[in-house]
Amino acid sequence: MWAIVRQSMVDFTDGVLILKFHRELIFEMARRELIDQYAGQMLGFIWAILHPMILVGIYIFIFGVVFKARIGGTHDMPLDYTCYILAGLVPWLGFQTSIIKSCTALTSQSNLVQQVVFPTEVLPIKMVLSSFTGQLFSLTVLMIYVIYQYGMPMPSYLLLPILLFFQFLAMLGMGYILAAITPFFRDLKDFVTVFSVIGIYLMPVVYLPSWVPELFKPILYLNPMSYMIWCYQDVLYFGRIDHPLAWVVFTTTSLLLFLMGFRFFRRLKPFFGNVL
Repeated sequence: MWAIVRQSMVDFTDGVLILKFHRELIFEMARRELIDQYAGQMLGFIWAILHPMILVGIYIFIFGVVFKARIGGTHDMPLDYTCYILAGLVPWLGFQTSIIKSCTALTSQSNLVQQVVFPTEVLPIKMVLSSFTGQLFSLTVLMIYVIYQYGMPMPSYLLLPILLFFQFLAMLGMGYILAAITPFFRDLKDFVTVFSVIGIYLMPVVYLPSWVPELFKPILYLNPMSYMIWCYQDVLYFGRIDHPLAWVVFTTTSLLLFLMGFRFFRRLKPFFGNVL
């Protein structure tokens, strides 16, 4: 038991040290990733902001205008339906972008992977970091909307850095796992892309948990991503800790996912050069 705990602490420390020692390289590569992604396009980097905003607008139109869902104005549901959708949709879109881009972290940089001295651990990190840009902008827009509609920011916004930190750990853990598997199974990105499309309907993002029939509620609670969504809804929508269990599950799962992902990546690292 103690050996497992000791090894976990070593892995966590190694992962943190990589972030510390290679931080300048990581930030520069993340910046280049954003620039190169939209190079030659007329709107350029603006697309990094437009993509999530267009998706958000589509979901709000479908569920808020077409389906005419109406919530809000009560103690249990304090804000409007637009805020409810955005509170869950914004973090999921950030997570979705991260896992899709992480699939190609190694295959798109095979020349770097084959260099013995290059720290390949930074490649999934720069993909995850570059994925945060759209989410941070969308979060800012959501907070401005709430302040405009309701007159003041919610004190719960102070908890956002904590959520972003643990989301970063979860995204990085998944990024390590997906990046390590893709060189051996190139179809993985397509599977992840399909999952990311249907995944939003497996979480309480566009509907309330009370709307789900009892037969299907276990799917909602067995999905680890639901707990991340509930945490963000507490901060961005409810303005209070309405789901204390979700905070325990989300933070614990994020730490475990980071440790498992980093260890898994390290185990497969010696074989990357042979398959790329």
